[in-house]
Amino acid sequence: MRTVGVEEELLVVGADGVPVPGGPAALATAARRGEAEDVDQHDRADRGEDAGVPDDARLVPELKAQQLELGTPVCSTLGEVHDQLRHWRDRADAAAVSRGLRVAALGTSPVAVDPVPTPGERYDRMLDAFGRTAEEALTCGCHVHVSVGDDEEGVAVLDRIRVWLPVLTALSANSPFWQGADTAYASYRSQVWRRWPSAGPTGTFGDAAGYHRLVRAALATGTVLDEGQLYFDARLSATWPTVEVRTADVLLRVEDAVTLAGLVRALVETAAREAGAGTAPPDVPSEVLGLAAWRASRSGLGGDLVHPRTGRPAPAADVLADLLGHVGPALADAGDQARVTDGVHALLARGTGAELQRRVHRETGDLRAVVRAAVAVTAGTDAAEPDAGGSR
Repeated sequence: MRTVGVEEELLVVGADGVPVPGGPAALATAARRGEAEDVDQHDRADRGEDAGVPDDARLVPELKAQQLELGTPVCSTLGEVHDQLRHWRDRADAAAVSRGLRVAALGTSPVAVDPVPTPGERYDRMLDAFGRTAEEALTCGCHVHVSVGDDEEGVAVLDRIRVWLPVLTALSANSPFWQGADTAYASYRSQVWRRWPSAGPTGTFGDAAGYHRLVRAALATGTVLDEGQLYFDARLSATWPTVEVRTADVLLRVEDAVTLAGLVRALVETAAREAGAGTAPPDVPSEVLGLAAWRASRSGLGGDLVHPRTGRPAPAADVLADLLGHVGPALADAGDQARVTDGVHALLARGTGAELQRRVHRETGDLRAVVRAAVAVTAGTDAAEPDAGGSR
């Protein structure tokens, strides 16, 4: 059984729904409880910005002080993923509440906000190197790690799952608003994220040596600070024996994040089996994958997606049905088929986080109510999509 771990980035918000630079203070509280790394001593410069999923989960800071990040420990079952995400969301929220704040699983802030950088040498270097891209970056994603045997297997997986990654962006879409306005995108976080120089889809690597040659060539340009800043849609972890899939918005509901984790694990297992059987990876140019990713971020599950097999538009429900068929044997062998299938059907029936946000906004006319609704769903206190008592 392949293990799986999940990282989530969360917004820290005040009672008015505006993101507040209270992440470091909340993490200091959590550190005293043994639930977070010591913010004053925390430095990612020696490991890259993204540390991967450790054996012992912790809350950690992010680029902006209006954020914090949680990571599950290594999990063997989707039930464990669910319980760990629920536990660490609760711990993150409790740390925020200790400072009069809350956390919200939103890909971007619905209300206008001035991002505040988290203090630290690495973050200072990022601001200096990337200017407005780093200054304006206040986005929250969900990263899924799945274990692989070695780099050769990991690269074989990367070469075969890449065509399905835009579908995961559509399934996770949870960022329709930016600076107080509807962007007309379901996942605007994806658009903002692509401003980083290394972000986006990759070509096929062929083998581990090809992957590492590309990494060395990218670092040799001097454009990114280190390997941790190679923001490929999927990559090998530099720290853990995992493939890390990075295309998703943070998902509003815990169970939807579990569905994502189950799909990613099944994609990894299916790809490894294909490689073992000598099946060549799909020959799809990265430029076409970029177009598929753009389309997924634009419409989410509310319109057509680019079908990974045909390269042609197809209804999102049909593409997801084909994804479930593609990974069906791996899901069944892991005991995940019923849970993941039900999760996908639930997303198709009620919509993504982006659709919930827009629905609350239509009903209330108040973006602060959107944030309050997200706080309630993030905390698991009101899964019935409340308007959180927002004024009209």
